[in-house]
Amino acid sequence: MDFYRSTSIIDVLEEKSHRLEQAFLWEDCEPPQRPSEQSKSFTGLSRFAALFLLGLSRYRYQGGKVGMDITRKSKKKKLVKEGGKDEKRGVCYLGRIPPRMDPSTLRQMLSQFGEIQRVYLTPQDPSAQVHNIRAGKFQRQNFSEGWVEFSDKRVAKRVANMLNGEQIGGRKRSSFYYDLWNIKYLSKFKWDDLTEEIAYKKATREQKLALEISAAKRERDFYLSKVDKSRALSCIEERLKKKQKVEEDPGLKQKAEEDPENKPDLPVSQPKREVIRRFRQKTPVADNAAEIRPRLSKDILAGVFGGS
Repeated sequence: MDFYRSTSIIDVLEEKSHRLEQAFLWEDCEPPQRPSEQSKSFTGLSRFAALFLLGLSRYRYQGGKVGMDITRKSKKKKLVKEGGKDEKRGVCYLGRIPPRMDPSTLRQMLSQFGEIQRVYLTPQDPSAQVHNIRAGKFQRQNFSEGWVEFSDKRVAKRVANMLNGEQIGGRKRSSFYYDLWNIKYLSKFKWDDLTEEIAYKKATREQKLALEISAAKRERDFYLSKVDKSRALSCIEERLKKKQKVEEDPGLKQKAEEDPENKPDLPVSQPKREVIRRFRQKTPVADNAAEIRPRLSKDILAGVFGGS
């Protein structure tokens, strides 16, 4: 108690943590192998205080980031381990998948040659599936091509060289007993490349579909606008034809003027009658009108002026 009274608690903690660093960290000794003179220096501390100081010293020694560093190191080790496993794996490509064969069946048939990690089969084109259904053929989902990932690339290469071009076999009652393997080992090809390619194809297909939908919408809007315009023009033509019919027939015109609300329905399908207008014509003047015009005789004029 006198020791704690004469010295502050902070100095005590720093001193004890420094001793713990020397005893547990720098020398890295196990508890049974601790020197007796060092263990005697901690007799005044309880077990809880010793553990607390040990944790404090480790916290100071690690720079205050013990948990974070451990998590990062574990994640890094895990990624390095998985990356090393990916480098050892090999991928085989199947150019043709027999009818009625699904991923589980393919995995079961190829797992006898080695450990298989992942299997992916591309579904058949929906148009071809519809054609098969209409033709009365097998209606289940078929696949066009596939990829198989083996845990060891050497096993994948050996399986591809051994099975390519060979009969699938198995039970004779199987639907693909007489089919042939079409398998090839893809050198320096990883499963990430396949996922990137699938994502790129999916994005391209979605973009193409969006462009087709927008083009169809534009065509629809253009057609609807033309339909509305044609309806407006047809209504205008009908009104003009009715008006012309009323002007040509005096009886209908008078009836329409007397009762404008109940105008007679005029046939629209009748052809338009041509109206010939006649105007009063004047007599044309000849070109030699000045020569033909009558004049007085010279004798008459001489007698009139000479007598005066």
